[in-house]
Amino acid sequence: MQGLPGLDELFERRLIYPDFEPQERLARLVGLDDHKSRLAKIMGLLVNPQSLERWASKFHKSDAKPLLDAVLRRPPLVVLAGDVGSGKTELAETIGDLVARQEGIEITLYPLSLATRGQGRVGEMTQLISSAFEHTVQAATRLKASGKANGGIILLVDEADALAQSREAAQMHHEDRAGVNAFIRGIDRLANLRLPAAVIMCTNRLNALDPAVRRRAADVMAFSRPTDEQRRHIFTMRLGNLGVSAAHIQALVAATGPTPTAPGFTFSDITQRLLPAIALDAYPDRPIEAGRALQIAKGMTPTPPFRDEMQPIGAPR
Repeated sequence: MQGLPGLDELFERRLIYPDFEPQERLARLVGLDDHKSRLAKIMGLLVNPQSLERWASKFHKSDAKPLLDAVLRRPPLVVLAGDVGSGKTELAETIGDLVARQEGIEITLYPLSLATRGQGRVGEMTQLISSAFEHTVQAATRLKASGKANGGIILLVDEADALAQSREAAQMHHEDRAGVNAFIRGIDRLANLRLPAAVIMCTNRLNALDPAVRRRAADVMAFSRPTDEQRRHIFTMRLGNLGVSAAHIQALVAATGPTPTAPGFTFSDITQRLLPAIALDAYPDRPIEAGRALQIAKGMTPTPPFRDEMQPIGAPR
């Protein structure tokens, strides 16, 4: 491979926020309000630290400088970890819209393609990862003028354990080790340059991530299957106005919860499988019937949990 790979080779697409479509997708992620708020604050500070400085000046004047230094010196990395179907990737792909509206700047998302793993040729994976960070640095540098961010870049790495798995794994190929080293150098470079850019990593296998990558995370956010309250909220919002009573909604909550032999439904089980199945069962001849909805829920098997069988690596966070 010669020269710097193009954007289309490295990134599946580029998304620019704010935009109505991701705003609507983000709104559909019910039950994750705390995750949304927390991630938006973190990403906002990473791509636009001036907002934190304005807050400190308003409420604490010069007394907050030691605290600001601690907050702003964190590496620009957030890890979203949890089971399949828990909403972490959808949140990562849409949070840029909330950050853009919150900070009053344009945010561009660079979703790193799995093709970045390369074809296994010597040095290819390292060059691809380095090139992805180089494009991110170049784009973020253009957005930073006179110390003020005119926009921000979010680099999204989905299935992050495929690119940044632990170098302690005995079976790890030397090319994969070099790729992890390149990833760590990229994170450190963004941190040292203090550019309006941040990295979101999504993984089902937190323990598989390299310890050095985990140590660099400004935050590790855990995602789990929806609680009774969250499932009730989803069913009430989607079915409550269609003649499904509170009692039937409670029965749906119970039917989609964990049992001694099976886990509860994931967010995607409910929103992408169960609710469409309920609608299609009634379409086109009759209205939705609560009893049929419950039968469909009871007959549906939740997604099996992803089993991360690796033991925790390094010191616990």
